[in-house]
Amino acid sequence: MLPEHAPFNSDQRRALDSLLSGLDPIQRGWLSGFLAATGATVLSSPVAVPAGKLTVLYGTESGNCEVLADRTVKTAKKRGFQASMKNMSEVSPADLAKTSNLLVIVSTWGDGDPPETAVSFFKDFMASDVSLADVKFSVCGLGDTSYEKFCQTGKDIDFKLESLGAARVSARVDCDVDYEEAYIDWLEVALVALAPTSVAVNEIALPVTILTTEYGKKNPYPAEMLERVLLNGEHSSKETLHLEFSLAASGLSYEPGDALAVVPVNAPDTVGAIIQASKLTGNEEIDVKNVGRKLLADALREDYDITALSRAVLTKLAEAANSTVLRSLLADDAKERLREFNHGREIVDAIAEFAPSGLSAEALIGIFRKLPPRLYSIASSPLAHSEEVHLTVAAVRYQTHGRSRKGVCSTFLADLVRSGDPVQVFVQPNKNFRLPADGSTPIIMVGPGTGVAPFRAFIEHRAALECSGKNWLFFGDQHYTDDFLYQLEWQDHLKEGVLSRLDVAFSRDQPEKVYVQDRMLERSKEIYQWLEEGAHFYVCGDATRMAHDVNEALITVVEIEAGVSRETAEAYVENLKKTKRYQRDVY
Repeated sequence: MLPEHAPFNSDQRRALDSLLSGLDPIQRGWLSGFLAATGATVLSSPVAVPAGKLTVLYGTESGNCEVLADRTVKTAKKRGFQASMKNMSEVSPADLAKTSNLLVIVSTWGDGDPPETAVSFFKDFMASDVSLADVKFSVCGLGDTSYEKFCQTGKDIDFKLESLGAARVSARVDCDVDYEEAYIDWLEVALVALAPTSVAVNEIALPVTILTTEYGKKNPYPAEMLERVLLNGEHSSKETLHLEFSLAASGLSYEPGDALAVVPVNAPDTVGAIIQASKLTGNEEIDVKNVGRKLLADALREDYDITALSRAVLTKLAEAANSTVLRSLLADDAKERLREFNHGREIVDAIAEFAPSGLSAEALIGIFRKLPPRLYSIASSPLAHSEEVHLTVAAVRYQTHGRSRKGVCSTFLADLVRSGDPVQVFVQPNKNFRLPADGSTPIIMVGPGTGVAPFRAFIEHRAALECSGKNWLFFGDQHYTDDFLYQLEWQDHLKEGVLSRLDVAFSRDQPEKVYVQDRMLERSKEIYQWLEEGAHFYVCGDATRMAHDVNEALITVVEIEAGVSRETAEAYVENLKKTKRYQRDVY
């Protein structure tokens, strides 16, 4: 019953009393969490008994899971829990047996793999037979539905926890790239389920008006593009752009190693192709969740991912088009055929193939997910470029199955944004890709192509701080004359002594292809010496091949120079990772 002094009139009090009296504790808790997430103040009733200890275990690649783990701990503490967060790199399977309440937040990377820092824990945990009979748990997985093994790490951990005797208190949630709403729902249900029944449920208080604008993921900042420079020469087959944005008056800050999230829009020709394939005009009006009524063409341009083809998209399309052919392609025994169909194709191809008669506007938007932001490694130091942030972006363009394709965000920045235009951005911290705290520590950086971006930031930062530590860069691309990104800057850093060593590999300048991992093997003695001196080792760039080949080369360096077995060398490299002396930012 709301008190008489509550700031509502009599009709509002009666309506709220009627609503609240009909809600069960879980519903009241969810509503409380929802209001908290949308700017309301949530006040807790006195807690009758402590809610107990809670461990929030997270595994992260880009930092999202760590951010959510921190939010989870803060929320849980307000509910009376003695909550703490642990990185998977810091615990063993046996440690989980010492917990009573466990919430797991973990992302999936690449082809169903755990995050880099969680690999060792995941391997040990999946092979463990430790009893977790006294543990209550719930799992929140982060992933991307455009990948076949969506949220696979979260699914594997959830299944293993149950098989070891732990009690699942609320269902696992698998979050797509737009995870905020699903995460809030999961957290509220899980905390209510874990709390003792005698703990009072939060009650709703008056929403507080926020007087200042805070920019971030929920409210991206419209950063003015200051400059765009083509880094490649005229004979290059690549289109690599250096982009500079203003952060003046944004309140946004970043550190070297962080990423900048860019919120793109879809290109007009991509939107037009979807409309044409669906036999629509684009002038149809539709409802966009959390936005309102919009013209179809505008919604396709601004709100939806209209290119990335996945099983999730095809499943929705099969229902919308009532396609028996597509349903057969989605059958469990047709996984290889499905993989072959998806390769090199986009959503427009699937619509043309399986919905030849077209789709209604409502059916069309029902197959899409929200247009996700793209993350780019920041290529500048805030100490060198006050109130600015720089990116190094390769424009993606190619042909498959008779159609021209292009990267959504890279060509948005290359083709659609002009100097002075605003671009929606926010900073994505990456605590797993940081310079050593001690400026005298030597560092080795391996960054071919656009993977060199964060190392430009690293060198600028260490130069500004006048760090004494040695800096060694391995850079690679196709041709010396046309693809040596930031060549003059590196040469200046060498002359000034900020950059101690620079080794380059231009794969197409000689008959045999030479890559950064080849240069590493040629310099194996020096690399091992630096590692023995305490050097930190960094890799940025392509995860599919380059990062794997560099990792193998690093193991070989240790094997040769230390004169040890392959197994011992692998353990040496694994220890570098555990002690955060080997960090990767791969994509």
